[in-house]
Amino acid sequence: MQKIFGINMPTIDQYFPDFFNDAPTVTLQDPLARFLGAAHDGVMEYRYADAVRLAGHSCPTVAGTWLMTVHGLRALYGDALPIRGEIEVYMADARDASTTGVMATVAQLVTGAAPETGFQGIGGRFGRNDLLHFDQPMQGSIGLRRKDTGAAVQVELDASVVPWPDEMRVLLPKAVSGQASTAELQRFGELWQERVCKMLTDHADDVDMIRVSDWTMD
Repeated sequence: MQKIFGINMPTIDQYFPDFFNDAPTVTLQDPLARFLGAAHDGVMEYRYADAVRLAGHSCPTVAGTWLMTVHGLRALYGDALPIRGEIEVYMADARDASTTGVMATVAQLVTGAAPETGFQGIGGRFGRNDLLHFDQPMQGSIGLRRKDTGAAVQVELDASVVPWPDEMRVLLPKAVSGQASTAELQRFGELWQERVCKMLTDHADDVDMIRVSDWTMD
């Protein structure tokens, strides 16, 4: 419990499905957070629930992008802490294409990489602007590049590895059209999150679903 204006309130995590806590986490070091004293030595841990709060929902796209970002950073940094704000992010599609905006939001949360509207830095340091790029020629869905070494990877998601159950074929059109009953809407939400859960737990390290490869940039 936390107190807000003297009233006991449940913590936000209590509102989320339990499996959120089982999803992979990522710990980074942010030089700007260290400089401004926002986190001890600039070290911060990000959880899937943080991405859900930012996106406002939990879905296969949010979950898949979370996993792609986590695995991409693991490939680039190994056992070392990734340096937030020192990573460039590349999106294969245009910024207004389909789910690209959602994917970019999740990747930006973790890496700090922002487009031209991002933080411009302090005294020529800590800038986050112009680190998020769209409509890039690449094989994967997302590319990550270390600014210090130039090492880069591209990551691809195959969400079909965890398909929708047959029951969803009936419920989805009814839910979207507003014709589903209260019980059907509840079941729809349960099935939706069951697929997300499988992606984040059972298949979190599935190389058939998340494919990471070295990327030689032109």
